[in-house]
Amino acid sequence: MYYKFSGFTQKLAGAWASNAYMPQGLKPVVSKEAPPIIFATPTKLTSDYSAYDYAGKNKVPELQKFFQKSDGVPIHLKRGLPDQMLYRTTMALTVGGTIYCLIALYMASQPRNK
Repeated sequence: MYYKFSGFTQKLAGAWASNAYMPQGLKPVVSKEAPPIIFATPTKLTSDYSAYDYAGKNKVPELQKFFQKSDGVPIHLKRGLPDQMLYRTTMALTVGGTIYCLIALYMASQPRNK
């Protein structure tokens, strides 16, 4: 005997083999027609784009050389002052949040005096 989950009764119910192996909501839908156009404005086809249709040149090789240079500076601080400021701000917020959580836990663990 085959069973299938009934969405109406929220229980297992007897079913035929063809229904039991077909998950609810996942029935195959084969459409021979193209879906209707949603947007009225024409769009460019991918074949219209060339390989160099973007603004700018490829900076990846230069950045790879820059970041792979062994100068003793950690990778997350290689770009100088902006990286240092971001790192220090992140560390300050992390330490401040940890202290705040510990204070909140301490206050929550103390009984209130009435």
